[in-house]
Amino acid sequence: MTEKEKMLKGDWYVSLGDELFNDRQHANEVMFEYNSLHPKEIEKRMNLLRGLFGYTPEEFYIEQPFRCAYGYNIHWGEKSFANYNCTILDCGKVTIGKNVMIGPNVNIFTANHALSVEERMKDLEYADPVEICDGVWIGGGTTINPGVRIGRNSVIGSGSVVTKSIPDNVLAVGNPCRVIRTLDK
Repeated sequence: MTEKEKMLKGDWYVSLGDELFNDRQHANEVMFEYNSLHPKEIEKRMNLLRGLFGYTPEEFYIEQPFRCAYGYNIHWGEKSFANYNCTILDCGKVTIGKNVMIGPNVNIFTANHALSVEERMKDLEYADPVEICDGVWIGGGTTINPGVRIGRNSVIGSGSVVTKSIPDNVLAVGNPCRVIRTLDK
């Protein structure tokens, strides 16, 4: 099994090999072009993302600058929006639902590393998927950690660090992010 196959399965893998390096390099080149385009070239920007992401709908929007690790693990929902400086480390699958609003400076991480320094020195990592369900609003400056699911219609307050899954229809804030109250459906 290749390191890429291990990564996509969520197994331990080494990211330093040629195949994954080349995949990241390709994403970096697309991101460089995307982020260098004139702001008026919206359709060209969206077409670059359509060619990189695992799934894109007809209507979506991501502000410049934007960064991702591979791109092909990102599945973007209809009418979903990301503001400036969104970073998605998509070693694992990242699913963005429909009508999601992502504030500026949001980080979404799927990569995990060993806690043991000896294991980290072997360059091993693994990825846990992230799912952001339909109708979610993520406030600016939020970090979403690996393995998190944010439930439908929930709101994550600005500056939160989401370390655990959040249920549907709640307001959650803080570091670590925690549910404050239920929202009206």
